[in-house]
Amino acid sequence: MILLRKIWSVRLLYLMFLPCLIYFVIFKYVPLYGILIVFKNYSPFQGIWGSPWAGLNHFRSMLTDPYFYKLFKNTVVLALYSILFGFPAPILFALFLNEVKHRFLKRLVQSVTFFPYFISSAVAVAILYSLLAPQQGIVNVVLYNVFQAGPFYFMLDPAYFRSLYNGLMIWQGFGYGAIIYLAAMTSIDQSLYEAAEIDGASRWRKMWHVTLPGISSTIIILLILRIGSILSVDLETILLMYNPNLYDVADVLASFVYRKAFPANGFPDYSYAAAVGLFQSVVALSLVLAANALAKRYSSSKLF
Repeated sequence: MILLRKIWSVRLLYLMFLPCLIYFVIFKYVPLYGILIVFKNYSPFQGIWGSPWAGLNHFRSMLTDPYFYKLFKNTVVLALYSILFGFPAPILFALFLNEVKHRFLKRLVQSVTFFPYFISSAVAVAILYSLLAPQQGIVNVVLYNVFQAGPFYFMLDPAYFRSLYNGLMIWQGFGYGAIIYLAAMTSIDQSLYEAAEIDGASRWRKMWHVTLPGISSTIIILLILRIGSILSVDLETILLMYNPNLYDVADVLASFVYRKAFPANGFPDYSYAAAVGLFQSVVALSLVLAANALAKRYSSSKLF
């Protein structure tokens, strides 16, 4: 009865949470039933239960396929690029933007950098193609006029793919990420800045000894989330940047699953694609648990 009274006292909060719960049940938990096809030779005509059992055959095929390890390597390399360069970018930008005292300039810069987040992947890749076009692209024009070099076929050269992909992801996401850190900075006690100023601390010292520790818990939470999606990539951007010259570095687990499930020629292999997707999810879950355990051990934050 006490529990029911507590729930009834905050019934409006539960009512607000209800649409979110319904969404997750319908679109996240109910589809888990489809995991069964991983252990079957699934045929859409026979259905999930009518399809013959295959046991762990799809996992054996996956782990004995040499191409699978190339896919895994490409995915991990892209993820490491994202963590090493993409994760610190919004933190650094938020730290410097927080030091801007002119309110109009600060809001203008924040709005301009946040805008790319709303640009679709198709438009972003189209902009990239326009900038790097071999003949009329501004990058090649500048390189030719200044250094008498080129033209360079950036979008066809595997050596540039990873840098271009991660650069595009950083450009689209660092403005949005900075907003989260700026919001966390508003909760820092201003008396700490005043005390640091009295002690003669410079702006750099205040950023390092006050601002960064003040948002450390937010950084750790977002890092755990980023590690959890380490094997996830922006599939739409990958497919838009795709071409046969880039398969050696651009083919990742997500694009492989897409090609297996929706092949241009032949019959789709839903079970094998689902096995690769399930492997990706299990690895991501393991990484999240490991990152959370490390955060509990080494962080003084009470959030963990």
